Amino acid sequence: MSVSVLLITHGGIGSNLIKVAQDTFGQLPLNVTQLSFQKQPHPEFLVAKASYLVELIDTGDGVLVLTDMFGSTPSNISQALQHRGYSVKIVAGVNVPMLFRIMNYPYLNLNALAKKAISGGKEGIFECFTEMDIAIRHEMREDNPTDQIQNIQF
Repeated sequence: MSVSVLLITHGGIGSNLIKVAQDTFGQLPLNVTQLSFQKQPHPEFLVAKASYLVELIDTGDGVLVLTDMFGSTPSNISQALQHRGYSVKIVAGVNVPMLFRIMNYPYLNLNALAKKAISGGKEGIFECFTEMDIAIRHEMREDNPTDQIQNIQF
């Protein structure tokens, strides 16, 4: 058995993220499904649908719920699952690096997988530098070693 994953998102975000993962991994190592909506249906309907999906995919090790934004309707639906007593962990801010990270650790328990999701999401976000940016930053460091730019990691 392993943890299952439920993406609860606005629009087609969840289905598109799953498609990207399937295109990359082929057969996904974790059981994944999604719930998304275009317009705001009644919240109790969404909670009921999410509850059904959790019951459908949970193999006994719990469900990692990934939402697109904390405080939004998908996040509120996820929290309702916790209040109903389901074995779920919720991580908001789902992105491709987060989803890929958890797919690489299918053997982890629910708590550890939630932590991997967070680290994957955070570590997958950074500013990309061109060679010119790097050269300018290097030159600035030589001119003024105490400049704040020295804190940039390469």
